Amino acid sequence: MTTPETLHIVCPHCHKTNRVAAEQLTSAPGCGSCHQPLFTGAPVELDADSFARQVGRNQIPVVVDFWAPWCGPCRMMAPGYAQAAQQMEPAVRFAKLDTEAFPHVAAPFNVRSIPTMIVFKGGQEVARVSGAMPPGEIMRWVQSVV
Repeated sequence: MTTPETLHIVCPHCHKTNRVAAEQLTSAPGCGSCHQPLFTGAPVELDADSFARQVGRNQIPVVVDFWAPWCGPCRMMAPGYAQAAQQMEPAVRFAKLDTEAFPHVAAPFNVRSIPTMIVFKGGQEVARVSGAMPPGEIMRWVQSVV
Protein backbone atom coordinates (compact mmCIF):
# COMPACT_ATOMS: atom_id res chain seq x y z
CA MET A 1 0.00 0.00 0.00
CA THR A 2 1.35 3.42 -0.88
CA THR A 3 1.38 6.41 1.43
CA PRO A 4 -1.19 9.05 0.44
CA GLU A 5 0.24 12.29 -0.93
CA THR A 6 -1.34 14.29 1.91
CA LEU A 7 -2.17 13.19 5.43
CA HIS A 8 -4.58 14.60 7.97
CA ILE A 9 -2.60 15.58 11.06
CA VAL A 10 -4.39 16.97 14.13
CA CYS A 11 -2.67 19.86 15.88
CA PRO A 12 -1.59 18.99 19.45
CA HIS A 13 -2.38 22.57 20.53
CA CYS A 14 -5.71 23.66 18.97
CA HIS A 15 -6.79 20.16 17.76
CA LYS A 16 -7.65 21.41 14.27
CA THR A 17 -7.10 19.00 11.41
CA ASN A 18 -4.34 19.97 8.94
CA ARG A 19 -3.47 18.53 5.55
CA VAL A 20 0.24 17.84 5.34
CA ALA A 21 2.17 16.47 2.38
CA ALA A 22 3.67 13.13 3.42
CA GLU A 23 7.15 14.25 2.43
CA GLN A 24 6.80 17.33 4.68
CA LEU A 25 6.16 15.40 7.91
CA THR A 26 9.82 15.53 8.92
CA SER A 27 10.19 19.22 8.00
CA ALA A 28 8.59 20.63 11.18
CA PRO A 29 5.18 21.50 9.68
CA GLY A 30 3.07 24.08 11.50
CA CYS A 31 -0.66 24.28 12.11
CA GLY A 32 -2.57 26.34 9.56
CA SER A 33 -4.89 27.58 12.32
CA CYS A 34 -2.77 28.37 15.41
CA HIS A 35 0.67 28.28 13.68
CA GLN A 36 2.16 26.08 16.44
CA PRO A 37 4.27 23.02 15.52
CA LEU A 38 2.27 19.94 14.56
CA PHE A 39 4.91 17.74 16.19
CA THR A 40 6.33 18.66 19.57
CA GLY A 41 8.21 15.48 20.48
CA ALA A 42 6.05 15.17 23.59
CA PRO A 43 2.82 13.29 24.39
CA VAL A 44 -0.39 15.26 23.85
CA GLU A 45 -2.56 15.63 26.97
CA LEU A 46 -6.11 14.66 26.00
CA ASP A 47 -9.61 15.48 27.23
CA ALA A 48 -12.90 14.13 25.88
CA ASP A 49 -13.04 16.39 22.81
CA SER A 50 -9.36 16.21 21.90
CA PHE A 51 -9.36 12.41 22.35
CA ALA A 52 -12.05 12.04 19.69
CA ARG A 53 -10.20 14.37 17.32
CA GLN A 54 -6.70 12.96 17.83
CA VAL A 55 -7.78 9.31 17.58
CA GLY A 56 -10.45 9.75 14.90
CA ARG A 57 -8.88 12.24 12.51
CA ASN A 58 -5.12 11.62 12.53
CA GLN A 59 -3.92 9.58 9.57
CA ILE A 60 -0.85 8.47 11.47
CA PRO A 61 -1.10 5.86 14.25
CA VAL A 62 -1.96 7.28 17.68
CA VAL A 63 -0.70 5.61 20.86
CA VAL A 64 -2.75 6.57 23.92
CA ASP A 65 -1.45 6.00 27.44
CA PHE A 66 -4.43 5.52 29.76
CA TRP A 67 -3.10 6.57 33.18
CA ALA A 68 -4.00 8.24 36.50
CA PRO A 69 -2.07 10.64 38.75
CA TRP A 70 -2.25 8.31 41.76
CA CYS A 71 -0.76 5.37 39.82
CA GLY A 72 2.90 4.75 40.75
CA PRO A 73 3.74 2.62 37.68
CA CYS A 74 2.10 5.28 35.46
CA ARG A 75 4.30 8.00 36.95
CA MET A 76 7.38 5.75 36.63
CA MET A 77 6.64 5.09 32.95
CA ALA A 78 5.90 8.74 32.02
CA PRO A 79 9.51 9.83 31.25
CA GLY A 80 10.09 6.74 29.08
CA TYR A 81 6.78 7.30 27.29
CA ALA A 82 7.83 10.90 26.59
CA GLN A 83 11.20 9.64 25.32
CA ALA A 84 9.44 7.23 22.96
CA ALA A 85 7.27 10.10 21.69
CA GLN A 86 10.34 12.20 21.00
CA GLN A 87 12.00 9.33 19.09
CA MET A 88 8.99 8.15 17.06
CA GLU A 89 7.29 11.38 15.96
CA PRO A 90 6.24 12.24 13.27
CA ALA A 91 5.53 8.63 12.26
CA VAL A 92 3.38 8.07 15.35
CA ARG A 93 1.46 10.48 17.62
CA PHE A 94 1.76 9.80 21.37
CA ALA A 95 -0.99 10.99 23.71
CA LYS A 96 -2.08 10.58 27.33
CA LEU A 97 -5.57 10.31 28.81
CA ASP A 98 -6.08 10.77 32.56
CA THR A 99 -8.65 8.07 33.39
CA GLU A 100 -9.39 9.73 36.74
CA ALA A 101 -10.38 13.03 35.09
CA PHE A 102 -12.09 11.47 32.05
CA PRO A 103 -13.44 8.03 33.05
CA HIS A 104 -16.28 8.33 30.51
CA VAL A 105 -13.73 8.51 27.69
CA ALA A 106 -11.82 5.44 28.87
CA ALA A 107 -14.93 3.36 29.72
CA PRO A 108 -15.77 2.23 26.14
CA PHE A 109 -12.25 0.77 25.85
CA ASN A 110 -12.68 -1.47 28.89
CA VAL A 111 -9.37 -0.40 30.44
CA ARG A 112 -9.08 -2.62 33.53
CA SER A 113 -5.58 -1.78 34.69
CA ILE A 114 -3.28 1.17 34.23
CA PRO A 115 -1.04 2.05 32.65
CA THR A 116 -2.58 0.66 29.47
CA MET A 117 -1.35 1.76 26.05
CA ILE A 118 -3.66 1.40 23.06
CA VAL A 119 -2.60 1.93 19.44
CA PHE A 120 -5.30 3.39 17.19
CA LYS A 121 -5.22 3.49 13.38
CA GLY A 122 -8.03 5.18 11.51
CA GLY A 123 -9.94 5.60 14.77
CA GLN A 124 -9.90 1.85 15.49
CA GLU A 125 -8.00 0.01 18.20
CA VAL A 126 -5.34 -2.24 16.65
CA ALA A 127 -3.32 -3.27 19.71
CA ARG A 128 -3.04 -2.82 23.47
CA VAL A 129 -0.67 -3.64 26.27
CA SER A 130 -0.95 -3.12 30.03
CA GLY A 131 1.83 -2.47 32.50
CA ALA A 132 4.73 -0.06 32.74
CA MET A 133 7.45 -0.47 30.13
CA PRO A 134 10.84 1.20 29.58
CA PRO A 135 11.23 3.41 26.48
CA GLY A 136 12.98 0.78 24.35
CA GLU A 137 10.21 -1.74 24.96
CA ILE A 138 7.54 0.87 24.22
CA MET A 139 9.19 1.69 20.90
CA ARG A 140 9.67 -1.98 19.95
CA TRP A 141 6.04 -2.75 20.80
CA VAL A 142 4.69 0.23 18.83
CA GLN A 143 6.89 -0.62 15.82
CA SER A 144 5.67 -4.22 15.91
CA VAL A 145 1.99 -3.20 15.69
CA VAL A 146 2.12 -0.23 13.30
